[in-house]
Amino acid sequence: MRNILVIGAAGQIGSELVPYLRGIYGENNVIASDIVDNPMLSGSGPYAILNALDRVAMYDLVRKHHVDAVYNLVAVLSARGEADPMWAWNINMGSQINSLEIAREIKGAVFTPSSIGAFGHTTPPDNTPQDTVMRPSTIYGISKVTAEMLSDYYHLKYGVDARGLRYPGIISNVTLPGGGTTDYAVEIYYAALSKGSFVCNLSPGTFLDMMYMPDALKAAVQIMEADPSRLVHRNCFNVSAMSFEPEMIAAAIRKHIPDFRIEYSIDPIKQSIANSWPNQMDDSAAREEWDWEPEYDLETMTADMIDKLKVKLGA
Repeated sequence: MRNILVIGAAGQIGSELVPYLRGIYGENNVIASDIVDNPMLSGSGPYAILNALDRVAMYDLVRKHHVDAVYNLVAVLSARGEADPMWAWNINMGSQINSLEIAREIKGAVFTPSSIGAFGHTTPPDNTPQDTVMRPSTIYGISKVTAEMLSDYYHLKYGVDARGLRYPGIISNVTLPGGGTTDYAVEIYYAALSKGSFVCNLSPGTFLDMMYMPDALKAAVQIMEADPSRLVHRNCFNVSAMSFEPEMIAAAIRKHIPDFRIEYSIDPIKQSIANSWPNQMDDSAAREEWDWEPEYDLETMTADMIDKLKVKLGA
């Protein structure tokens, strides 16, 4: 049975991953932490206010709870990071080096989510290979590539059980995203139910990899529980579930809300970032090395999103 510390637990992924982990490993064996309180998480198991840049405080928390695995979900995302690159770099890399150093000291494991943001304009955009050119054009992407390389380094040099995934855009009906380029794919569902229309900040034809949150949670546990003898790409598995552009998601929504309308007001910064990312990743390595297989596609995700948000919004 693992004892897990989740840092950055109050974010989009963490707010759902923590309950998911507690359901598997037990409420008292999953310690959630963030720089701010989160009543939803603190009311269902151990919770600590923690600045992930404070290595001493993190180490004390790890020792107190006999932690043997750290899920590092701390991240300043792509669009927000471009507004203050040095702040984003310090947070993204500080939390990562602290997680790896503590895992080295306790001989533990680290899960680090990477991203499609780790790719760049020179990466093949279609069926993007597992091993390919990675020259990102954002500080977020640069920090993610660096985190992948550091994780490999700590595994090779110190034997740290470091593992990770390159997530696509993640769509959730529970927590809104915060400053990412793929945020439109969550916001569009809320707008469809509350307004009947949506103004998209990415242009028609902008294909991006996406994944529904239940699949993202499943992948985070599956990679950490995978047989290490099968793993070749420990820290940077491409994982995907679907690829679509704004008109396709609008069409899927119209099957449930026929009068839904989509309009466009392009954000040049987000559009430039999206243009540098893959249209669709090749995740065959994940399928071969640890049997990855998503459960949701665009149609099934849309049906579930609308059903859940109708209840949530009282629509």
